[in-house]
Amino acid sequence: MHLDAQNLFSDAQALTATAVSTNHIDLGDTAQPVLSPAALKRDIGGNYDIPLLVQVVEDFADGTSVQVQVQTATENTFASPKVVASSPAVAVADLKAGYKFPVPVIPFGADQRYMRLNYVVVGTPTAGKITAGIAAGLQTNG
Repeated sequence: MHLDAQNLFSDAQALTATAVSTNHIDLGDTAQPVLSPAALKRDIGGNYDIPLLVQVVEDFADGTSVQVQVQTATENTFASPKVVASSPAVAVADLKAGYKFPVPVIPFGADQRYMRLNYVVVGTPTAGKITAGIAAGLQTNG
């Protein structure tokens, strides 16, 4: 899998409590065509599958579970984030290095300018790290 820094949400981000991804992605402003009364609409999850990789890179220890939410917002402060997808809560016992959360693509409804991940952590893990970002493709053979 290929990741690049500009499309990376988390780079071996340690999670010991509920937190948002270290980075967010600015998808840019939508254009307004000449003589059009409104700007173009965006939904990057609309027509094509855009691969999203959320992978454990260090085993989790202690705690109960982790859930990943994909959030979008109209402003970079995420004052009113919109959750466009969520993984199920995954038990810490399953969160070993190499585990990939079941959120494989950017979903429909990702129609706002900014995007980030929110990690909902239950309990208090003492170890565990995640790398996440938009990928060039996802490896499916193990």
